[in-house]
Amino acid sequence: MSWFKNLQVFRLPLNWAMTPAALIEHLAPQWFVPLSSNELMRQGWVPPREGGDLVHTVNRQMLFMLKTEKKLLPAKAINQLAKARAAEMELKQGFAPGKKAMKELRERIADEKLPTALSTAVFTGVWIDPINGWLVVDAASPARADEVIKLLLKAVDRMPLESLRVQRSPVGVMTEWLQTDEAPAGFTVDMDTELRATGESKAAVRYVKHSLDPEEVRRHIANGKQCTRLAMTWDSKISFVLTESLAIKGVKPLDVLDEKDAGVRNDEERFDGDFMLMTGELSKMLADVVAALGGEARA
Repeated sequence: MSWFKNLQVFRLPLNWAMTPAALIEHLAPQWFVPLSSNELMRQGWVPPREGGDLVHTVNRQMLFMLKTEKKLLPAKAINQLAKARAAEMELKQGFAPGKKAMKELRERIADEKLPTALSTAVFTGVWIDPINGWLVVDAASPARADEVIKLLLKAVDRMPLESLRVQRSPVGVMTEWLQTDEAPAGFTVDMDTELRATGESKAAVRYVKHSLDPEEVRRHIANGKQCTRLAMTWDSKISFVLTESLAIKGVKPLDVLDEKDAGVRNDEERFDGDFMLMTGELSKMLADVVAALGGEARA
């Protein structure tokens, strides 16, 4: 399996009692069914490994996946066709269709094209660590993660899921790290960052694969900018970008972990080995990120 690239992180109780068998039972009614010819979109759960269970489990760590299939109906093409048909209608009836008629025309064209439209599929992985209480969605945007969580909460009644909350603002803490030129223990600051003004100007400075000059960065901070994105490396093992919303993006295992996994032999062992390695390291990394942000905020 591939490592999760983006982490939208949620909280479950420590040692959550849900078993893989029980989770499969909850998810099974939402098993993915392919789109019919007249449907625009469909979502459902699929096994993360072809031919495997709906929930793949190694050392109590659980992996499952949401499949979202959508028909491709480009708005530009529909609008062009609608304009052409509107021109024909104008010739026949002597006047151009109004706004309501044009809206109905576009909807009718979309319905006509739906059965033959190509479709695209997106797969979104979900990892549950019931021991340490993590639920992580591999999604670049909160909106995509919310789609997954919404469907999951429909499947698992009264799931004790909460957003991850920390004691200190990620923006404030990341700005402090840059201002003092000192990363928290176990982390190093890398060469990508974004500093954004808090006032009306919305001015922003972004460094991409560019060494950060501490004095230059301090000048930006003194002028009212704060850090909203910061590339970091944890324990010389995993690089990532921490964002102002507490999302973790661009996750990449480094060579030291590739070497650790070198003895895997076949596809099944490789899948399980990658999953064990990912979950073991990310669980520790998430705990250290939360600690660096002042620990969890409790209600």
